[in-house]
Amino acid sequence: MEYYLDIKHLHLSLITLSGVLFLLRGILMLKSSKALQMKTLRIAPHIIDTGLLISGVSLAVMLGLKPSEAPWIMAKLIALVVYIGFGTIAIKRGKTYLIRATAFIAALCTFGYMVSVAITKSPIPWA
Repeated sequence: MEYYLDIKHLHLSLITLSGVLFLLRGILMLKSSKALQMKTLRIAPHIIDTGLLISGVSLAVMLGLKPSEAPWIMAKLIALVVYIGFGTIAIKRGKTYLIRATAFIAALCTFGYMVSVAITKSPIPWA
């Protein structure tokens, strides 16, 4: 537990960075900007999200949290998969502008859900 606060702050910083970068990339996608193809904007999300996943797993291990015993952790993991799916459709795989825009909004909503689950420690944060 010696490094818990350091890892938690890193995790929170990476969440913010990941969210802001996804928002930026989504706006560029909506504007059909060529900037979206910049190497930095294609590589940075993978590096940030890998760090985010490693820090999240590290925190769960430090706290002895298991998805099977902590429903909010399981909810975040499921939401993460959904978020990645929507994000991929929004930024890369959506065939039409409407599909991409809809997936972008859905991804942002999913991101918000994950944040609210983390804050409330409940898989149903609005209850």
